Amino acid sequence: MEYNFRAIEKKWQQQWEQSHAYRVSNNSPKPKCYVLDMFPYPSGAGLHVGHPLGYIATDIYSRYKRLKGFNVLHAMGYDAFGLPTEQYALETGQHPAVTTEQNIKAFREQLDNIGFCYDWDRQVTTSDPSYYKWTQWIFLQIFESWYNRSTKKAEPITSLVAIFEKEGNAGHICPGDRSIQFTAANWKSYSEPEQRNILMQYRLAYLAHAEVNWCAALGTVLANDEVVNGVSERGGYPVVKKKMSQWFLRITEYANRLLEGLETVSFSDAMKEMQRNWIGKSQGAEIKFALKNSTEHVEVYTTRPDTIFGVDFMVIAPEHELVSRITTPDQQAEIDKYLEYVQSRSERERMADVKQITGCFTGAYAINPFDGREIPVWIAEYVLAGYGTGAIMAVPCGDQRDFGFAKHFNIPITNIIGDAFNGQEANPTKEAKLQNSGFLNGMDMKPAMDVVITKLEELGIGKRQINYKMRDAGFSRQRYWGEPFPIIYKNGIPYAMDEKDLPLELPHVENYKPGEEGEGPLANITDWVNVAPGVKRETNTMPGYAGSSWYFLRYMDPHNNNTFADRKATDYWNQVDVYVGGTEHAVGHLLYSRMWTKVLYDLGHIGFDEPFKSLINQGMIGGSSRLVYRVRGTHQYVSHGLKDQYETDELHVDVNIVDGVELNTAAFKKWKPDFADATFILEDGKYICGVQLEKMSKRLFNTVNPNDLVEKYGADTFRMYEMFLGPVEQSKPWDTKGIEGVHRFLKKLWRLFADEQKGILVNEQPATPEELKILHKTIQKIDHDTSSFSYNTAVSQFMICVNELATLRCHKRSILEPLLILLTPYAPHLCEELWQYIGNNESILNALYPVYEEQYTKESAFNYPIAINGKTRSEMGFSLDAAIPDIEKEVLASEVVQKWLEGKAPKKVIIVKGKMINVVI
Repeated sequence: MEYNFRAIEKKWQQQWEQSHAYRVSNNSPKPKCYVLDMFPYPSGAGLHVGHPLGYIATDIYSRYKRLKGFNVLHAMGYDAFGLPTEQYALETGQHPAVTTEQNIKAFREQLDNIGFCYDWDRQVTTSDPSYYKWTQWIFLQIFESWYNRSTKKAEPITSLVAIFEKEGNAGHICPGDRSIQFTAANWKSYSEPEQRNILMQYRLAYLAHAEVNWCAALGTVLANDEVVNGVSERGGYPVVKKKMSQWFLRITEYANRLLEGLETVSFSDAMKEMQRNWIGKSQGAEIKFALKNSTEHVEVYTTRPDTIFGVDFMVIAPEHELVSRITTPDQQAEIDKYLEYVQSRSERERMADVKQITGCFTGAYAINPFDGREIPVWIAEYVLAGYGTGAIMAVPCGDQRDFGFAKHFNIPITNIIGDAFNGQEANPTKEAKLQNSGFLNGMDMKPAMDVVITKLEELGIGKRQINYKMRDAGFSRQRYWGEPFPIIYKNGIPYAMDEKDLPLELPHVENYKPGEEGEGPLANITDWVNVAPGVKRETNTMPGYAGSSWYFLRYMDPHNNNTFADRKATDYWNQVDVYVGGTEHAVGHLLYSRMWTKVLYDLGHIGFDEPFKSLINQGMIGGSSRLVYRVRGTHQYVSHGLKDQYETDELHVDVNIVDGVELNTAAFKKWKPDFADATFILEDGKYICGVQLEKMSKRLFNTVNPNDLVEKYGADTFRMYEMFLGPVEQSKPWDTKGIEGVHRFLKKLWRLFADEQKGILVNEQPATPEELKILHKTIQKIDHDTSSFSYNTAVSQFMICVNELATLRCHKRSILEPLLILLTPYAPHLCEELWQYIGNNESILNALYPVYEEQYTKESAFNYPIAINGKTRSEMGFSLDAAIPDIEKEVLASEVVQKWLEGKAPKKVIIVKGKMINVVI
């Protein structure tokens, strides 16, 4: 029988689909295992060979756990809302729903072609109203909740109202505006709008005016990482700062729990560190500095209160509300000019650009509360309004950025750390003894921190404070293709929609342009916006991460119309056991998903507060580009080895018309009209291309469609080759040339079972000890490597095993059947075909994973190196059970040792069991 891989793969894919081979039940006596992929955004470009890396890894693991006796949940869906689809709709005139459906169909075809074991009955699409109904519902749970810092969990907003009615807010500082204070009597006297405005300052999903990155050309607000050098990353359009009403998630209330949760999950140390840095927990003090000749004050947060006598200037964020109030008339023109400059810079640029020093003096002075010194107040782009209080006290002798600023603007520097400061650079030490520091003189810096905080609290101008760098997450987008907010405004006041009216579906629109005031396109549909007199809908939509923050829960119970997921289902599947995805979602998506999970847990909807037990970040498969060299001003193309003899222009060429590095010149001439007249300067009769490693991109012509490789080599070869490229977590370049070696391996494996002329080769003869040893070594290695995602070394072991069995001409069922089961997660189609071919009626998918037995790999004998006076002269084999006197007798009687003894008795014979023998003469 011939290995007709395409016919075999299509046959089994069809049979598995018809028999619902991968359908998973929520009711099973087996232990559960939940394996999750970060679901894809279905772009029009489809999948290239870099995309399936993580999917193949989870597929192997899912199949492995199934063979190990687990009930495995492995589902797939699509993160279908977002700006790229909307932009594509604008460019092509197609509705986003139409292009999304087309793209999903193309993705599904590619995924099916590779042979994944997804339970497609559980597919979700975030843009499907039956899905985003529950995204809206979860948003309402967040909106109708507040974070009780006393109980350290989210609670219904109604419980907060009950507290206010009984005791006011004295026991619950307002997270949105700490200046809000009132008694129970005050609360009862407030009007409904006043009460709802206060509650908005407590809600976990809240509305606020905020300065955002507004891109008029794209008609939407952009995240900081979507803005580069003052223009949009997508399209390069101008971006300006604009104050807009935005929805936010109060993720800052969960900051400490998000940190604590990292201790309970199995993420890489690098991933945990990224999350910790993003959250940015710090301990210090908040201090109020009075302003000279003013009733105003500047409030700063510092982690180094011990350095307060070294404050030589203060910096407030250009967006700080004080700027307009404290700027002196003679500085106004300079401040206005500087503010215009800052408007053109994204927050990412402002934070990252440490070399460029910019700033502007306001003309105002703050007063040091301990020595009365006047401190100039500046504005500078490196201070952001959203971090801490939006103001810092600058201590140049202890902070390098402050030092550079002081030197640049000729601000005198106070030395409070004596010899520890050399005047050439700052020293952030915490070990020095303080000088020029009033009542702190001679004190060590660390204990001085507490002394200063105590003094500040006694004076009523400061307090001990824990702060977080993380800010509340913006949750509004001024675009069409996203979940509509289930919010209505009655006379301008936001209220939750009635849950029975969900989903609030997106209306069909013909025009995706933004509203007149920068609102989303929905603002243009007046009959949809205006529900009733005085009642309007929200015109913003939710961001892409709304649907992706909880999709793993919907996979558990995807067809439930009564709730987002039945509690029995979520209790059964519980946390995701293994989550695989790229590092690009390491911070944002993970943090939001973890927050949503914690809110649902706090409110009693699920029984766990961390979504993912284990996280594996796959590396990227980079593009290996191919280059041709056009002789400048001609249609001649010179081969790589000869290019230095000519003046050339370097061009990228489609990797699919290059065999390794040899260009198919005929295909090149047909590739594009521009190249039809091409002539070639060859080396050794071939055109050799240049090679460049870079990101896989259609623009660089270095993408490879998995369908093409599956058609040429088969899905099983493609799956194993992707794993063979290197460790899952590492990035590596793609090289199609190497795939042939894996294909040859599968054909060699096939020939252990079948011969084109003789037919089936498998026999019932008993296995020899050597064959059993090969098998059980392989079971041990594959079991270990598969469980630990070490797939590249597992593929190597399969190759070693097959080579050894081929050398022994082993065709024995007792060896080959277990080998097939081991290989099934990696090459399921081939294994299913051979399993049936050798007489099995049940699917190999339901086979039992082979068990490693040490007895077959345990060595019974050892080949000892025989040394004479420490130098190896021979080798002899002995049973590991042999007695030392017997070994010594045989060694001394051997011809080699007798030759060296020359008839004399040895001085000593040293025998180390299982290691070596040394005869001392």
